[in-house]
Amino acid sequence: MDLNYTPRQQAFRQEVRAWLKDNLPAQKLASYDTCEGFEQHREWERKLFDARLSMVMWPEELGGRGCDLTEWLIFEEEYYGADAPMRVNQNGQLLLGPTLMEFGTEEQKKRFLPRMAASDDMWAQAWSEPNAGSDMAAISSKAIRDGDHYVINGQKTWSTRAIYADWAFGLFRSDADSKRHHGLSFLMVPLDAEGVTIRPIKALNGKDAFAEIFFDNVRVPVENRIGEEGSGWHVAMATAGFERGLLLRSPARFQQPVRKLVELYKANQAAADRDPSIRDAVMDVWAGAESYALSAYQSVGRLARGEKIGAESSINKIIWSELDLKIHETAMRILGARGELLSSAPQNQDDHGWLEGFLFAQAGPIYAGANEIQRNIIAERMLGLPKA
Repeated sequence: MDLNYTPRQQAFRQEVRAWLKDNLPAQKLASYDTCEGFEQHREWERKLFDARLSMVMWPEELGGRGCDLTEWLIFEEEYYGADAPMRVNQNGQLLLGPTLMEFGTEEQKKRFLPRMAASDDMWAQAWSEPNAGSDMAAISSKAIRDGDHYVINGQKTWSTRAIYADWAFGLFRSDADSKRHHGLSFLMVPLDAEGVTIRPIKALNGKDAFAEIFFDNVRVPVENRIGEEGSGWHVAMATAGFERGLLLRSPARFQQPVRKLVELYKANQAAADRDPSIRDAVMDVWAGAESYALSAYQSVGRLARGEKIGAESSINKIIWSELDLKIHETAMRILGARGELLSSAPQNQDDHGWLEGFLFAQAGPIYAGANEIQRNIIAERMLGLPKA
């Protein structure tokens, strides 16, 4: 493996770094789990799009820049290294977008991808149901064909960004008599359609980060289906692979908080010295973030040679979700009782949002497929062990 960057890659890094230096918001944006913050982030995404930096690895004609995955990793390193705003349209850009690239029709790509890159359309996930969480094959919400439309009835829950999003994508049972993985179709649903009701669900931080979506005879055109009718499971597994693999959580997303963690450790040296295990924890997560970054470059090299990642995305998912937990748990140990102060508390001096990150990190081993399920996938599909 050649770990040196080409002149083109170095020039791209410098371009991104310079643009971010000149264009970062002067004030921190409000949380995108609020109405005000959501729209602030949408405007930031449009600014990225205008600079051809929103989705750098997409083709230019679809709103991207035509970069390869190595250049995307470089972009991510510069983006998170500059403390740029969190990306609000990840559900669309990093999950649905690649799915459309692989399974969508040319008409669907032209219709949805440029607007997705510009965040003119914001996307929510519609996977989980009250009785179908990590076991997505238990989905019961129905989408029954009626001429050139599907009629959707059912309920989705834990739908990220659904409160303020324009669209949702997810799996629906298009064959009412089917069971498990069969008879499912992958549909894109406008959230302003007649018969859609959205109710917020508060996250641990008290914000409306999730929602329930109720479908009551919602009519969706057949042209909004991705892939063939009944092949939704196959399409959704590709989407889940994007979610568990590199795209949703690039290594740079963890390298930056680790750098901040090292700074926090140094600033609280006296307190940290009273417990030497904290130093070991800081070194452990630093090594973990760097090794994840190196493995990402190895994966990108394999993909460039035409290889597939497959079930190995489950390893990625475990690595980044548990690394995120360890980073924030270590920060909370360093801060002690001070770390438990809410951002609204007058005595709060947490400029880096460690408590907020700690609370969010608790969900990492659950979303994108529970880590227990990922370990089963690794055991059965990679190690060839018998099913439990």
